[in-house]
Amino acid sequence: MEKVLISSCLLGNKVRYNASGLSVSAQELAWIRSNFELIAMCPEVSAGLPTPRAPAEIILGQGADVIDRKASVVEDDGHEVTAEFLHGAELTLKKCREQGIRYAILAEGSPSCGSLQIYDGTFTGVKIPGQGVTAAMLHRDGIKVYSQHTLANLKHELETLELHDRMKVNG
Repeated sequence: MEKVLISSCLLGNKVRYNASGLSVSAQELAWIRSNFELIAMCPEVSAGLPTPRAPAEIILGQGADVIDRKASVVEDDGHEVTAEFLHGAELTLKKCREQGIRYAILAEGSPSCGSLQIYDGTFTGVKIPGQGVTAAMLHRDGIKVYSQHTLANLKHELETLELHDRMKVNG
């Protein structure tokens, strides 16, 4: 069975900055479990950040800019945690490579895991289009990144691949 990396918080694990978890619906989780072997990981915790921890946002950019050293990740108290976010992204990518993972389901909005939106770096709750550090690093390596809100896109991709494979066999 194919493996998928999933944000640990999406399985209800209390690893988010405020020591809470998130979740996907029972129906969605059942679909994921029936199609994939789940590999759970929190990039921030894997890099040694505590739970709970101060909220962090990417300042003056997004995840790709952090990877390229053009932006930084800073907690709301001004403490820079760029190195920890990069380390967590690197550990996550390493795990994906070791396990042959081609897909990731990451928590939307996170400065690590956001795949379509992140906070704008002002700590005012405003979201902007962009990817977090881990999402950007995985994407650069060819891993397809989805969020808990875009699982329908992952389902569609799998259905399309299955149809393509059947056509090749029967064609």
